[in-house]
Amino acid sequence: MDIVLDQTLRARILTTAADTDGRHDLVDATMSAGASTPLHLHTRYEERLWVLEGSLTATVDTETRVLTSGEFLYVPFRTPHALTAGPDGGRALLVTSPAGFAELLTRTGTPAHLATSETELDLALFAHVSEELGDQLLTPPKA
Repeated sequence: MDIVLDQTLRARILTTAADTDGRHDLVDATMSAGASTPLHLHTRYEERLWVLEGSLTATVDTETRVLTSGEFLYVPFRTPHALTAGPDGGRALLVTSPAGFAELLTRTGTPAHLATSETELDLALFAHVSEELGDQLLTPPKA
């Protein structure tokens, strides 16, 4: 299933909780140049990320580093983190375990076949679902 959050983030959900009895999910996510996530943490799942294309600047707790194609990042439970795509954007595979991120995307995004150039993220819905899934937004998502 292809999902659009807004004009800066597109994702293909490759595996869901239903496919793995909740053990993990797998998402192929693409961020446009300069796009960023809010600083946040997950209380119910950990995150693993492999950069496939472009670059991502990752801030995890107090450390910041640039990840390029082929590099890996592990984000433990309850660890503040944020990502910013480089000048050519960034594409990565994300695994959350137990599953969680794919549900957030499914519940807050727009199916790609319904998205238009005007598609925007519903910030209130995103914040509500994030909280329900145990995510804590430490800075607000960008409008």
